[in-house]
Amino acid sequence: MRVTFPHMGNLWISLKAMLTYLGVQVIVPPPCNKQALQAGAKWAPEFACLPLKLNLGNFIQAREMGADTIVMAGGCGPCRFGYYAQVEHVILHDLGYNYQLVVMEPPEKHIGELLQRIKYITGQNSWWQVMQGIRFGFRKACLVDQLEKRAFYLRPREKRSGSTDKALQEALATVDAASNWRELEQAKHQAMQRLDEVKTVQRPVLRVALIGEIYTLLEPFANLELEKRLGEMGVEVDRSIYLSEWINDHLFLGLVRGMRSSKAFSQAAAPYLAHFVGGHGQESVGSAVYYARQGYDGAIHVLPFTCMPEIVAMGILPRVSQGTGLPVMSLIVDEHSGAAGVQTRLEAFVDLLARQKRHKGAFA
Repeated sequence: MRVTFPHMGNLWISLKAMLTYLGVQVIVPPPCNKQALQAGAKWAPEFACLPLKLNLGNFIQAREMGADTIVMAGGCGPCRFGYYAQVEHVILHDLGYNYQLVVMEPPEKHIGELLQRIKYITGQNSWWQVMQGIRFGFRKACLVDQLEKRAFYLRPREKRSGSTDKALQEALATVDAASNWRELEQAKHQAMQRLDEVKTVQRPVLRVALIGEIYTLLEPFANLELEKRLGEMGVEVDRSIYLSEWINDHLFLGLVRGMRSSKAFSQAAAPYLAHFVGGHGQESVGSAVYYARQGYDGAIHVLPFTCMPEIVAMGILPRVSQGTGLPVMSLIVDEHSGAAGVQTRLEAFVDLLARQKRHKGAFA
């Protein structure tokens, strides 16, 4: 069995670590790229959202590298993602790519099925070994998030352009290379030290929150490297969703204490949207309220074209903006999105935020 999975930002580091720890052979597809998008968009339904098209491209590229089994998350509720795995599997089958499909359904809905699927993948490993593998992968997810947060701080303050990106890539490679707990502790120290070597200068920065749908928030190819572009414009960003927080909320059911939970966003959304609308729609509304309370200068709402839950959120966010005073810009992405257009919109939004802050006298 040679297992592959779709890319979603740096998820691959954590998943690869967990499966390799348990002796499963892993085929990581190439990072999301134009070829993957073209291959996926060619065979996907026209109005399917961007994540499905990129996932499909990942699986086509991974099959050519020798993968024969797909591990894919499932889902419940009013969002099309819940049946994407089956749709992708049928398309791949019709194209002659004969994959085995393993769908991991959320534990709060299908705990028996989830355990059965985990056992199918992990084979003869005991449940104790499986738990250790999951812990190891989760620890890497936490460390990756820690490194990304540090990069968010450094990027708008770096003395030499590009030094943060270079340090982050080296730090992530160090974490990926760790194959046991001892090496992971050493990797943590080396990775943080590498980022600490980035030289910075003190300058005023804007703080902008990135909120919205999880895939387009976490996958830099899908959002045209939004975090990097904003950092280069002197903006410190924060994301409403980090991988480790999502794992704790949805797979561990909040068992790890001391981590931020999406429940806080759902509660904050109550005056504007008091019920679940599928995906991360309610959380997107609540996170705008949350970041307004935190004193952020603005928020960018990122969503794939035709994403129903985020379209609901997008319709409500102007009222949130009016009620809280937080400027919010929505950015819809699909295979036709162009870097130049996104850059222009970001520059206009950042310029607006800077002028607003200067007007308040808070931006020296």
